[in-house]
Amino acid sequence: MADLSERIDELWQRRAEIEPGDPEATAPVHQAIDLLDSGKARVAEIDEGGEVVVHQWLKQAILLLFRLSAMETVEVGPFEFADRIPLKRDYAAAGVRVVPGGSARWGSFLDRGVVLMPSYVNIGARVGSNTMVDTWATVGSCAQVGANVHLSGGVGIGGVLEPPQAAPVIVEDDAFVGSRCMVTEGARVGRGAVLGAGVILNPSMRVIDAETGEDLSRGVVPPWSVAVSATRPRSFAGGTFGLPCVLVIKRLAEGQRHDKAQLNEVLRDHGVAT
Repeated sequence: MADLSERIDELWQRRAEIEPGDPEATAPVHQAIDLLDSGKARVAEIDEGGEVVVHQWLKQAILLLFRLSAMETVEVGPFEFADRIPLKRDYAAAGVRVVPGGSARWGSFLDRGVVLMPSYVNIGARVGSNTMVDTWATVGSCAQVGANVHLSGGVGIGGVLEPPQAAPVIVEDDAFVGSRCMVTEGARVGRGAVLGAGVILNPSMRVIDAETGEDLSRGVVPPWSVAVSATRPRSFAGGTFGLPCVLVIKRLAEGQRHDKAQLNEVLRDHGVAT
């Protein structure tokens, strides 16, 4: 894999010279995308110290793929698409369930037990085993979603392709993301965390502990916690206004499974639903 990464980096350095269809460039780029598609490589991962490590050569391969690929028409039953990147195939062999209306691009990885309702997974993204991508949810390019996650209806998991060194969105194992949440720009949802409906999480969003008032982070919801959308007062020349924030309202025991009825009760107490 080291030789391939060096080859991709060399192509990236002279990307302005590469023409669509160049066979010498296409072969290594397709090899890199196949690694992503099969799950043998991933754009980003969490190291032993808890930090996100980005393998930017794989992002470079994705960007080169767009440069090398021509537009073509793809027909799927009564549906027609015009795109540069083909769709994934062979879901049954991969142990993945895809409901009509759901789709994923070549170069994304869906682990065994994943369920795609009418939804979309973009190139470079990774979705862990037994995760549900619910109706009209989207998993953006290079986003990393863990195992046993539920992305509820209408959830938007943002994509980050450029710059290549930028960290993508990370949703860790066992998380629950409520309907219509937007998690973007490299934000991170910790393992076992729960986001109530409509939470907007990005690296500029303050995450605050409801019990102490402490600023926990910007754009990172801690593991095994329940977080909801809230506002915080901020004074300006024209008056005091409520700016959005994310409020951690409950801590869960590590390993505690999400009981939907209990979650609804907790969230209802705070005027929020899943």
